[in-house]
Amino acid sequence: MSKSVKLTTPNQETLELPVLEASIGHDVVDIRALTKNTGLFSFDPGFVSTASCESKITYIDGDEGLLYYRGYPIEQLAEKSDYLEVCYLLIYGELPTPEQKKEFDATVGRHTMLHEQLTWFFRGFRRDAHPMAMMVGVVGALSAFYQDSLDIANPEHRKIAIYRLISKIPTIAAMCYRYSNGLPFNYPKNNLSYAENFLHMMFATPCEEYKPNPVLARALDRIFILHADHEQNASTSTVRLAGSSGANPFACIAAGIACLWGASHGGANEAVLKMLDEIGDVSNVAAYMEGVKQRKYRLMGFGHRVYRNMDPRASIMRETCYEVLKELGLENSPKFKLAMELEQIALKDPFFVERKLYPNVDFYSGIVLSALGIPTEMFTVIFALSRSVGWISHWHEMISDPALKIGRPRQLYTGAERRDYVPVDKR
Repeated sequence: MSKSVKLTTPNQETLELPVLEASIGHDVVDIRALTKNTGLFSFDPGFVSTASCESKITYIDGDEGLLYYRGYPIEQLAEKSDYLEVCYLLIYGELPTPEQKKEFDATVGRHTMLHEQLTWFFRGFRRDAHPMAMMVGVVGALSAFYQDSLDIANPEHRKIAIYRLISKIPTIAAMCYRYSNGLPFNYPKNNLSYAENFLHMMFATPCEEYKPNPVLARALDRIFILHADHEQNASTSTVRLAGSSGANPFACIAAGIACLWGASHGGANEAVLKMLDEIGDVSNVAAYMEGVKQRKYRLMGFGHRVYRNMDPRASIMRETCYEVLKELGLENSPKFKLAMELEQIALKDPFFVERKLYPNVDFYSGIVLSALGIPTEMFTVIFALSRSVGWISHWHEMISDPALKIGRPRQLYTGAERRDYVPVDKR
C-alpha cells in the first residue's frame, strides 16, 4: 500500500503528497506537484531536509554511524579492497570480477599521462599559488585538450571521460605540489599501483631510484577509499547541479573542486594540524580544552555535521595512523602525543561525550598526511583526488537518468515590491 501525507494550505485546501520509500534510511515526501497545485514553494536553507535526487551510490546513517558504498560497509572496503576496486564499484554498482579488475586497473594506468601542452599551463601560475587554485584551473582545462569525449549523450564518450579523470587527476595533483616547490615534474609509471604511483610522482627525484614504502602506500590508498564518496555533500551537489545543465564532465569536476576548497568543506584536516600547532605542547592541552568548553577556541577534527555517533571512518583512520607512525618511528613525536592527549580527553570528559564530539576521520587523516611528508596546503588536494571518483559516479548516474532536469532551486523573495524608475536629477 502506497504512503502519502496530507498538506493543508492557508486557503484550507488539502493536497495529498505521495511518500517515496527508500530501500534503507529515510523515506521522502514527493513535493514536485506542490507549486503547480498550491502556488507555494518549500523553504529549506542548506537543503538539510530535502532530497535533491534519487541515488543508488552511497548510504549514510549519521545516528548509527554507518557509511555504505553500493551497500558495502566502509569498514570492509577499507580493510579488504583497494581504491581502484572501489572506483569500479562506485561507477558500475558491483565489485569487479578478476578479469574486469585487471582490465580496469590497466586502462587507468595507461591514461595517467597528460597532454604535454597541458603541463605548460603551470608556467602561468605564480610559484606561491595555492595548489587548489591550480587544480581548479588545470582540471577545467582538460576539456580543451580532450575534445573527443565531450558528448555527454554518448555512453562511450562518458566512459572515456570517466577513465581520463580517474587517471589524470593524481598526475595533476602531484604536479601542483612539484610546481609550488620548484621541482621537476615526475611522469607516472605504469608498473606501480595507484597510491604508489602518486607517491612516486610527489616525492621521487631524478637523482636516485625511488621505491614507495608499501606501508605508506597502503595508508594513502586507505585515505583515498575513506574519502571516495559521502553522499550529497556540498561539492557533490555542485557537480550534479553543474552537470544538470549539460556542462562537460571536466568542467563539472572542476566546479566540485572549487566547492571543496571552501574551509567549511574540504579544509578540516588542514585545520586540525593548525590547531595542534597552536596548542604547541602536550602540557597546554588541558588549558586548551577548558578554553573549548568556554567557547574561546574551536575543537577541530571532533564531531561531524552528519554523524551523531562515531564517524565510521575514524576508527579505520586511527588504526592507519598508528601503523604509519610506527613505520616511520614517530610514535613518540611531540605532535602525535599532543593529538592522543586531545583524543583521550574528548573520549572521557562528559562535556565532549554528552555532545558526541568524537574524533572524526579528519582528525587522524591530517596526522597521517603530515607524517607522509605532504604539506598542509596539499591536504585538500588529496581530498579532491580521493573524492573525484564519487563526483564522477554521481555525474554519471545523473546523466544516465532519462528523467534528468536542469537544477533550478526556488527562493523566498523578501526584497522591494514593484517601484517605478526615477530619473537621477529627480531623486
